[in-house]
Amino acid sequence: MADDKLAVLIDADNVPYRNVKEMLEEISRNGTPTIKRIYADWTKPTVSGWKNVLLENAITPIQQYSYTTGKNSSDSALIIDAMDILYSQKVNGFCIVSSDSDFTRLATRLREAGMTVIGFGEKKTPKPFISACDKFIYLEILNDTEDADNSEEPENPVRKKTEKPKSKKEPISKVDSRTIRLITESINDLGDEDGWTFLGNLGNFILKKKPDFDPRNFGFVKLLPLIKSIGKIEIDERETGVNNIRHIYVKVK
Repeated sequence: MADDKLAVLIDADNVPYRNVKEMLEEISRNGTPTIKRIYADWTKPTVSGWKNVLLENAITPIQQYSYTTGKNSSDSALIIDAMDILYSQKVNGFCIVSSDSDFTRLATRLREAGMTVIGFGEKKTPKPFISACDKFIYLEILNDTEDADNSEEPENPVRKKTEKPKSKKEPISKVDSRTIRLITESINDLGDEDGWTFLGNLGNFILKKKPDFDPRNFGFVKLLPLIKSIGKIEIDERETGVNNIRHIYVKVK
């Protein structure tokens, strides 16, 4: 998905502006943000903090007046724009930035049309919206992480380097029995006849089961250090014979 064109649609009423730079960097790892729009009633003082952020990150503000007290009018404008963009066929995927469950049906509809949908929101985001996305990333984990290049990359062949597995951010979740079961059952689901699973396939498979799964939620930059912390999983680093690159396989003990 790295070459995909993405539409980034931000609900300013339901996410903080402080994480926007890190969020756009995260989006760039998944594709190219070709459309960037943000929705709010810009006459309100509550969204004044966004103004400098928009200029710095080339995000187009969309004015939506609040005609009814207590109702987020930005929702309908964002949804209408999303459908217009969908039918224009100019993008391959959408990033919906909101902590509001009102976008659950939109995310579902976009996926039905073959679009990849990545959600961004705070930890308080309702589960239905999270589940409607292909992938959901919590804004709380996005900044102040160690250099990811020094940790193994689950989606690609792994180079032998010194690990820096811990994130500087405080974990927002604990590695509990449910998390361990999710990982071990996924390893068994993908395992060959000897039980070995390629680490590069494991992360994507877990995301299909749990869209908000991310090692950074638990304080780890990448999946391998998280697996090592569990202790119930055997790890086999296999030489490829190419530039000291190793493929990592895992198996439940």
